[in-house]
Amino acid sequence: MRVVHVTQFGPLEKSLAVVEMPDPPAPTGDEALIDVLAFPINPADLLLVEGKYAAQPELPAPLGAEGLGRVVAVGPEADGLKPGDRVMMLGRENWCSRKVVSASTLMKLPDGGDPLQLSMLKVNPATALEILRQYVPLSAGDWVVQNAANSGVGQLLIGLAKSMGIKTINIVRREGAAADIADLKPDAVLVDGPNLAERIREACSGNLPKLGIDAVAGDITERMADGMADGGVVVNYGMLSGEACTMRADQLIFRQQKLAGFWLGQVLTTMKREQVEALYLELADLVRNGQLHMPVEATYPLEDIQAAAKHANQGQRSGKILVLPNGDLND
Repeated sequence: MRVVHVTQFGPLEKSLAVVEMPDPPAPTGDEALIDVLAFPINPADLLLVEGKYAAQPELPAPLGAEGLGRVVAVGPEADGLKPGDRVMMLGRENWCSRKVVSASTLMKLPDGGDPLQLSMLKVNPATALEILRQYVPLSAGDWVVQNAANSGVGQLLIGLAKSMGIKTINIVRREGAAADIADLKPDAVLVDGPNLAERIREACSGNLPKLGIDAVAGDITERMADGMADGGVVVNYGMLSGEACTMRADQLIFRQQKLAGFWLGQVLTTMKREQVEALYLELADLVRNGQLHMPVEATYPLEDIQAAAKHANQGQRSGKILVLPNGDLND
């Protein structure tokens, strides 16, 4: 089997290697043998490779936050799983072609649904949905504002909000990015720049957003908050700018706005297993019904992991970058 290792913290082209390893033994107990069908390359994965993530593992280290697998064989105590089942890996270290894991770290997915979309189920869709639900009570007709609206989470959030009757103001950082989300029919799209707060207020006709969703950080956080309601909450889940979030004292004190951080990994640890399953079954149903979709710009074989990571790290992409460790899914 083949496993991707981080060999050093630093530039992507120097830090990733595909390592040939012995095939894992047959599963025993509650274990299952899994072929990894597809996995996306997420910003958090790249931050880990570059040594900028919240934790740094000992090197060399496997990695990979999510992916879709197919059960090859099961141990006698792996209840509820059988060969051929498609599963989402709830654990990490998924950048590989094959692995043996405890059945408790797998979630069986229902039949049907685009396997590429299901391989991206764990991180971005759950992030978008939980941010919409956790921080501010929202009702149909309310507005939310987000930046990086053309990102994976951003595009999913537009669709999820629409299904809840919530309107979105979507900020992008360049003119061309507005075209990336046009097919989603967003309620309003703004390009970051001067008078952003005034343009936010105009877009929602004064029904100011109580929730702001920030993947960029830096001074756009402050500009976005200026267009939000008093008492509103800005939820930061990324730092595409590479800078710290900025908000002024008058926003925090006199306007009673709040800045909160969202980390899906931490949120999942607070949820019971049945809650986690309910979350992902809900999202899987949306994928099966065609209501939840992220564009895919390119797929790569596992051997080209360095090129795939470099592509995923580029700006101005129109979709996610996925890796297919066991070949094309239509083979």
